[in-house]
Amino acid sequence: MSNGYLRVEGEKVIDEKGNTVILRGAGLGGWMNMENFITGYPGHEFQHRAAMLQVLGKEKQEFFFDKFLEYFFMEDDAKFFASLGLNCIRLPFNYRHFEDDMNPRVLKESGFKHLDRVIDLCAKYNIYTILDMHALPGGQNPDWHSDSGSKYAAFWDHKDFQDRAIWLWEEIAKHYKSNPWVAGYNPINEPCDELHYRLPAFYDRIEPKIRAIDPHHILWLDGNTFAMEWKHFEHVLPNAAYSIHDYAAMGFPTGERFKGIPEQISSLERTFLRKVAFMQTHKVVAWNGEFGPVYSDPRMDSNAAEINQERYNLLGAQLKIYDKYQIPWSIWLYKDIGVQGMIYTDPDSLWNKTIQPFLEKKRRLQLDSWGKYPSPEIASVIDPLAKFIDEVCPEAANTYPTPWNTQRHLARAVMETFMAQAFAIEFAGLFKDFSMEELDEAAKSFRFNRCVQRKGLNKIMSEHAKGREQ
Repeated sequence: MSNGYLRVEGEKVIDEKGNTVILRGAGLGGWMNMENFITGYPGHEFQHRAAMLQVLGKEKQEFFFDKFLEYFFMEDDAKFFASLGLNCIRLPFNYRHFEDDMNPRVLKESGFKHLDRVIDLCAKYNIYTILDMHALPGGQNPDWHSDSGSKYAAFWDHKDFQDRAIWLWEEIAKHYKSNPWVAGYNPINEPCDELHYRLPAFYDRIEPKIRAIDPHHILWLDGNTFAMEWKHFEHVLPNAAYSIHDYAAMGFPTGERFKGIPEQISSLERTFLRKVAFMQTHKVVAWNGEFGPVYSDPRMDSNAAEINQERYNLLGAQLKIYDKYQIPWSIWLYKDIGVQGMIYTDPDSLWNKTIQPFLEKKRRLQLDSWGKYPSPEIASVIDPLAKFIDEVCPEAANTYPTPWNTQRHLARAVMETFMAQAFAIEFAGLFKDFSMEELDEAAKSFRFNRCVQRKGLNKIMSEHAKGREQ
């Protein structure tokens, strides 16, 4: 039974009875916004879907993706999630489920099929949902998960892309305005506006458009530059929470290993406080919309158990900080093929066995950015070119997003975009001889009862689900 719509009151989220509600849970990444490292394909989702269409044909392709969306989150998932004491799932989606680029501003009602189903399943188990447009027309950031096919975030340079996003959020607001289990709308995931001022200006434009249709739901607004910066944010909007993403480099293979020493723990808190300074100044809700380490695969790393314990310790240290400041959070992510998820597909499942040799190739060639391992082979190609560019054009090092060095810009443009897309057909070809029954079995690899639970991660999350009062 719902206690009505949630709303922001100062630095808290409350229900209609005035009770404080601290939303804590995970993101359902890789579902209605697919990502390469989450399910295994190379490049971008639209390229993956196009390659599967070319290889499988229309009937089989549509059947597979519909079954994938069905099996990825079912009632068993909601029941398990609630059993951990978690109360909110962030639901990332790609705008392409609701609108075609060649037929803009024509709503595809089919996009609501699985979104409605999962929202209703979550509500049955007293789980709130936050709707997150993870990929926007034109691409709102230079990364793979905005599904633009390039590192150019065209959303910021074309008003029509922005207008289409506003139109789509108006349609979504019409659909969910009467649903109190929807905790609100996250209009843009990880925006990257090079000029900074266009993001708060966009929020100022979209807020009254949504409010004219739906005056109830909270807006969860990401900061700029992957939800880390607040330049040109000079005021707060009504009934809005502001979101950071708080990944720690120590949680990734290329970062320093976490040993729990005081210097590392104080660094985590300093980084967090820098990101939430805007919210603390304005005394509004700070939401950590994404964070979390990746985990080592024992089939590939002989010291996986040791590394993963360090990553659990890192996660625990972060959660203690979030407890201290009593903030809502959403870890990344719920389910995948074994990189980061709370649960993951069985290595012996049909899906994993089919793609495992390809995953090893992706790892060697660094086709995925997320969780990538050091590669001397790729470094021997990228590093000399980056050094050359930095020498002949020092200004290149200041290219936005400025947290990226020249090697990162090159990797994104060459390995993760140009080269990755060229492997799309090869990946799809792994399934070319699959019957309907085999495609169904492959999709079933993502069902809860076929998956493996990452118990160390889930134990820590459950321990911190309610937080601890100061």
